[in-house]
Amino acid sequence: MLYPPSLNLSSILIVLFSSLFLCIYIFYKPPAWLINHFQRRWPNVLFHVSTDQKIVALTIDDGPSLHTREIQAVLDAHGAKATFFIIGSHIPGHEETLRQLILNGHELGNHAMYDEPSRSLSTVQLIRQIKDVDAQLDHIYESVRCRLSSRLKYFRPGSGFFTVQMRRTVPGLGHRIVLGDIYPHDAQIPFWRLNARHILSMVRPGGIIVCHDRRWTLPMLSVVMPELRRRGYRVVTVTELLSLGSNFHQTRAS
Repeated sequence: MLYPPSLNLSSILIVLFSSLFLCIYIFYKPPAWLINHFQRRWPNVLFHVSTDQKIVALTIDDGPSLHTREIQAVLDAHGAKATFFIIGSHIPGHEETLRQLILNGHELGNHAMYDEPSRSLSTVQLIRQIKDVDAQLDHIYESVRCRLSSRLKYFRPGSGFFTVQMRRTVPGLGHRIVLGDIYPHDAQIPFWRLNARHILSMVRPGGIIVCHDRRWTLPMLSVVMPELRRRGYRVVTVTELLSLGSNFHQTRAS
């Protein structure tokens, strides 16, 4: 039986739009099975930590900024800890802010020197940026008398995309690549209520929340932190989350 051309075209358009919507939805809210697949596929990139405990890591990118101290105040008020992924060029003038983060139990990670996609850098440029930012972070840690030998180092590539060469290079510099599995796209979406709902709808044990140092991060965290506590979750650094999960023990054994 032959169908009218218009019906065939309508069916094709429905399939195309449905497929496009599904792709956008999966990108915005990746399902747990997909994240678990990524973690198995790229074990030296951290997306999620396997644990049954109600514990999640909070990571905050692109600082320090004029908002960092207020963000810290919100976290401290709710007994939460975070890993701040620092852009090296943002550090000058904010050294005391970073010292206060460390002294209050938060930790600093490496987010390269500039706010740009790390995948566009050559290997030489990537190594230089990681080392330059590391030198600045080491100086901050030393200024509060933290032992550098005990500090685990993490790198989050700019724009959140890694390459094969990056996976080969970064571990040799003593870092682990850290991404995450709960990302409200708050760098692009400034609507804090929407971002808070996104995080709370995606939370599961061992999750890694990715958010950014922005003005609208303050009200978002003011909603998310007490609700996570009400649900029985602890919000911790990447290091503490790893220490409680099987990813840590697998890494130590390898």
